Amino acid sequence: MARLRLDALDRKIIAELQINSRLSVQDLAHRIGLSASPCARRIRMLEEAGVITGYAAIIDQTKVGLPISVFVSIKLERQREDELDRFSQAVARWPEVVDCYLMTGQRDYLLRIVVRDLPAYERFLKDKLTRLDGVASIESSFALGQVKRSSALPIAAVAEED
Repeated sequence: MARLRLDALDRKIIAELQINSRLSVQDLAHRIGLSASPCARRIRMLEEAGVITGYAAIIDQTKVGLPISVFVSIKLERQREDELDRFSQAVARWPEVVDCYLMTGQRDYLLRIVVRDLPAYERFLKDKLTRLDGVASIESSFALGQVKRSSALPIAAVAEED
């Protein structure tokens, strides 16, 4: 798929919305040096093109009682398309899985699981993950602390490469 060409104003809009998606169109337009109507048109174009896929609040997982992050590496018995699809569909239904990536290398998937405590992770493991057909191995690594977390993409870095 071809990458959409973003100009400097598009990148400014994206950068500002990544910092605060609750900005009004007027405030955003003021920050990027554009009037409100063209700014709103650009936002709509970015949404329709699938560049902006949604808006969300960033939640502190500890403050809502979910302090444990577990990174889980999964190796499947076989890497056939139907096996990969079945695993992906199951993971998509589990709210404890907040991130899931299909990987290259030794493992097939890397998941980030968020739970309130170790017994909750044990239940997730026993009741869901180990019951899924086709899983050959599971390796869990518990995060001791979070050094950095960001949902903002490095849009400025892309501009420098263009």
